[in-house]
Amino acid sequence: MTSMTVAAHLTAPLTIEVCMPCQAFWFDKYEDLKLSAGSTLKLMKLIGENSRPAPPAMAERLGCPRCASRLLFTHDLQGTTKFGYWRCGNEHGRFIGFLDFLREKKFIRTLSPNEINELRQKIQTVNCYNCGASINLQTDSVCAHCSSPISILDMKQPQLMLNQLKQAAEPRPIDPALPLALARLKRETEHLFGPSESDTDWWSDATGSNLLHAGLTAFARWLTKSGI
Repeated sequence: MTSMTVAAHLTAPLTIEVCMPCQAFWFDKYEDLKLSAGSTLKLMKLIGENSRPAPPAMAERLGCPRCASRLLFTHDLQGTTKFGYWRCGNEHGRFIGFLDFLREKKFIRTLSPNEINELRQKIQTVNCYNCGASINLQTDSVCAHCSSPISILDMKQPQLMLNQLKQAAEPRPIDPALPLALARLKRETEHLFGPSESDTDWWSDATGSNLLHAGLTAFARWLTKSGI
């Protein structure tokens, strides 16, 4: 894993670890709860720039980087959204995959039947974000192999965080163009996920991989253009 320093909410900066091959973060105890809005968006951008359409293969045994004890896989809930992670039994921290981190932060939601019907007008197949299998949108609304629902990036939470950054402009002033960019993002979000009709890169990404990967890539591009 490689270390990464990020800002915290009301505490000193945090040093977290990232494992790119595993597509996962290691957080010491309570570190993920201390992340500032800007740091969460920074990690989301990192995920968008480095995520892969196919899920990585995890080792059968994962050890705690602090005490080397075997990590225990744990199921959890954020509202009605299920997510999982590997935790240290000695409470040193936890190892959480990129997508489960986004689920915990309420960045991922399941498409409604109406949204699936709308999506069918644009593309015929997508890949499952969970197992990588192809989903025929003309006949299926869940993955036929693992029963995972078709999910997308929910832009409501990132929008809230961007608004927090706008309100907390000190000591670094917010880009004057950010309000206009936020308004544009809101309009785009209201249309299914967020790409405008002219965003050919998003539709190309969605056709060639899965909706979450396409969404993350598009959002990372948008944050880069916005100077965040």
